[in-house]
Amino acid sequence: MKEYYYDKLFNIHTNGKGVFNSNSHYHPYEPTPYQALELLFEQYEVRTTDQFVDFGCGLGRLNFFIHYHFHASVMGIEMSEIFYRKALQNRDHYAKKMKHPSQKIEFECSRAEDYNIKPGDNRFYFFNPFSVHIFQHIVNRVLQSVEDFPREVDILLYYPSDDYIFYLENQTMFQLVQEVDLPYEKNPNERFLIYRLKY
Repeated sequence: MKEYYYDKLFNIHTNGKGVFNSNSHYHPYEPTPYQALELLFEQYEVRTTDQFVDFGCGLGRLNFFIHYHFHASVMGIEMSEIFYRKALQNRDHYAKKMKHPSQKIEFECSRAEDYNIKPGDNRFYFFNPFSVHIFQHIVNRVLQSVEDFPREVDILLYYPSDDYIFYLENQTMFQLVQEVDLPYEKNPNERFLIYRLKY
């Protein structure tokens, strides 16, 4: 029900799942349920000055949800050209329906590990989109960016893999600051973990 309600509200189409990629390091697209996003952002503070990056954004569901509710900047990174083009179409449809402009919603068609972290990027979202090896590479780029441009950054994990958790907690200075459980789910993996790096 939430999936239909929000897609209609935003004038977009984000339902469905992706096909498996021939590269085993990448996982198929699956959007974060809107019900889960509601619970996350009831408990996690977002400022209009935040700049989110969604790695493996698919059709852009998280991007539109954040922009609509918080007017924060959102960048979606998607390696599938098909999904990327559909995300751009969603942005056009969203802009036509909403009174506020959508310049703060961007999409880039590239591999996640090729994305150049911008000095203002401070919130990084992952719904288990790829192997831990790629995740490590991206986190290292985030850390390098923070060295060059000191700032507080958060990594938000949905349905976090044990490999991601182990890496962050044992090989980086990120600290777990918040956990958001989904009470309607019986699967303990259906949760959000937020890790923060403070400078």
